[in-house]
Amino acid sequence: MSKLLYIESSPRKDRSASIEVAQSFVSAFQDANTGNQVESLDLWDATLPEFDGDRINAKYRVMHGESPTTEEALAWEEITNIVARFKNADHYLFSLPMWNFSIPYKLKHYIDLICQPGLTWSFSPETGYQGLVTGRSATLILARGGEYSSSAEAGAMDFQKSYMEMVLGFMGFQDINTVLVEPTLTDADTKGKTLAAMKEKATNIAKQL
Repeated sequence: MSKLLYIESSPRKDRSASIEVAQSFVSAFQDANTGNQVESLDLWDATLPEFDGDRINAKYRVMHGESPTTEEALAWEEITNIVARFKNADHYLFSLPMWNFSIPYKLKHYIDLICQPGLTWSFSPETGYQGLVTGRSATLILARGGEYSSSAEAGAMDFQKSYMEMVLGFMGFQDINTVLVEPTLTDADTKGKTLAAMKEKATNIAKQL
């Protein structure tokens, strides 16, 4: 029995290729063990606090071992609660479209909130940076209009896959599976075959968790 946190970041819902493939993953995960739990976080329905002055000042006080002001402490407590919810899972599923060669701003906002010193990573002069979210798996369902994996030239424009894999690795994830749903801006037959193949891949990953 294990818990999956599914983080959804497309506003297109039933028209979203990333969500469609992710739903196959979720169904396979639930079918694999009747005790498996799934918690969903739709970033378009979530109320996320701004990472404003009090929060960023609190972050730097944490980094420098200083005590925050009362306002900063309250702001930081809100951050720690969000991170606690994030860390309360065994496996993670992210579904996201490519926007302007990168990720949706709602997801970037969420990552800016959870990628924090002392919570999801640490630093010391002796050991350098260390991720604190360890011993867990993450699966990325990445939808993109073009075939960015088709060549080095196209891949150089892909800041969706590289960023997500890097930032999760920075926070401690070592078991990262990536499902590329591409191309989605194509004819119906090609898109249908792509979706079918990636649903099968996502299902197989979920069954092995």
